[in-house]
Amino acid sequence: MKTNLITREGFNQLRQELDHLWREKRPEVTRKVSWAASLGDRSENADYQYNKKLLREIDRRVRYLRKRLEEIKVVDYAPEQKGRVFFGAWVDIENEQEETLSFRIVGPDEIYARKDYISIDSPMARALLKKAEDDEVWVNTPSGRKLWYVTRIHYPGEQE
Repeated sequence: MKTNLITREGFNQLRQELDHLWREKRPEVTRKVSWAASLGDRSENADYQYNKKLLREIDRRVRYLRKRLEEIKVVDYAPEQKGRVFFGAWVDIENEQEETLSFRIVGPDEIYARKDYISIDSPMARALLKKAEDDEVWVNTPSGRKLWYVTRIHYPGEQE
């Protein structure tokens, strides 16, 4: 099951992508398809075939984004979250070998554009939920259980 949570920033990015596809990209590709179709034989017209395929991909993404934007719930920072790991938190962790990781816990729609974002559905995020700084966290991984320590928690927009 896909989590239906998203940060305000993630929601705005998806909405911007939808606007760009619908208002700029799609009309541009539609003009190219019309121009290529006016040249005649469509069966051997590479411009026509390529842009027609691109138009189908744009339409598919537009349908997905419209549906997804209706389903998801935007989660904004609340002062009650301060000091604990919840959705939208930036978390710094360290293990006994002094390896450190820093990432933000976000919804599954947001993780593809950034390497420093992890999904709320990931084992690491699930293990970290409700933890505070200096807490120990055991995380089940494919290579076994790993121990991490929470070294810092902060939220965008949080007053420090």
